[in-house]
Amino acid sequence: MNEVVIIGGGVVGCAIASFLLADTAFGGRVTVIERDPAYRQASSALSASSIRQQFTTPLNIALSRDSLAFLRDAGEHLAVAGDRPDIGLVEGGYLYLASPEGAATLERNHALQRAHGVDVALLDREALAARFPWLAVDGLACGALGLSGEGWFDGYALLQGFARKARAQGARFVHAEAVAMDAGGGRVHGVRLADGTRVRGDVFVNACGPWAARVAAWLDIDLPVRARRRSVFAFACPTPIAGCPLVIDPSGLWFRPEGRGRFICGASPVPEADDDDLPLDVDHALFNATLWPVLATRVPAFEALRVTGAWSGYYEYNTFDQNGIVGPHPAWPNLLFANGFSGHGLQHAPAVGRAVAELVVHRAYRTLDLSPLAFERIAANAPLIEANVI
Repeated sequence: MNEVVIIGGGVVGCAIASFLLADTAFGGRVTVIERDPAYRQASSALSASSIRQQFTTPLNIALSRDSLAFLRDAGEHLAVAGDRPDIGLVEGGYLYLASPEGAATLERNHALQRAHGVDVALLDREALAARFPWLAVDGLACGALGLSGEGWFDGYALLQGFARKARAQGARFVHAEAVAMDAGGGRVHGVRLADGTRVRGDVFVNACGPWAARVAAWLDIDLPVRARRRSVFAFACPTPIAGCPLVIDPSGLWFRPEGRGRFICGASPVPEADDDDLPLDVDHALFNATLWPVLATRVPAFEALRVTGAWSGYYEYNTFDQNGIVGPHPAWPNLLFANGFSGHGLQHAPAVGRAVAELVVHRAYRTLDLSPLAFERIAANAPLIEANVI
């Protein structure tokens, strides 16, 4: 096994490449095919770039914990010739708010998280008001606050750090569009590019994020991953909001600080408006009609907010169970998936990158067992549901 070809040079693809080349047991070569080297539409570059442990599946909690350890020391891990990238990790915490109707669910989630070592506190309405005096607690019953191990960072810096590290380790980056796969005899043999050239290999990884289903379709594989647009809005507030974590309102709105007096926010659109492959235009109507009224109600100081910018990016949304799809396809054992993370791919990229590299080199997971994320669960109609998808 000498040649590994990774289709998709976003943060997950670059992390896999870097971890492969860092493994002393790997003696092969790595090629990363990326059609957009400027990352103009890459989810890695357009993400809100946050990390949390408040998930509802133990595996996602473990992925966050493993990735957080990497992110805390990313400068050392991704150093090249003494140059250490700064990803700006801020462990400001997550605060999940619950209405009386949602309190029992939040309490169950909190119990599961505590059972798996998450440093999270359950605060009643009075405790919320005391800890966050800028927060309007009307209509709330409780909140779950991550006390450590949660926050946000510079996702683009992480992507560039992994890409630069992989190049320094010897990865070959091909800036071209892949258009097909050559396959036969139960194995993939190569990837065809738009200019007619072929990239041959022994192992192939589909790390194409929102476009992973298109690549899978080359082999008639129905991969339930879709490109779902998410708009992020930046705003400024003249009133200081001290100690603000990343807040998730019961309505689905989230917001977090982005420097002194500045914030970003967003929310998923209603299901009937959440179509596949929408253009990356900003959904300004979402902010004006839905987000701003909720912001001003939950934080009265936000009544005086001023919008300063906005952008849109794609979630690689797994319509089956909102969890990653990782590992080989049963009919094509030398084709591996690493996609479908539904908004938590960037934060889990270090752990997933290492796990996929272990699977390629050692034919087994060694650090974290990601077999529950295998493709087989889709064919078996056995979803691994992640309920906390923002």
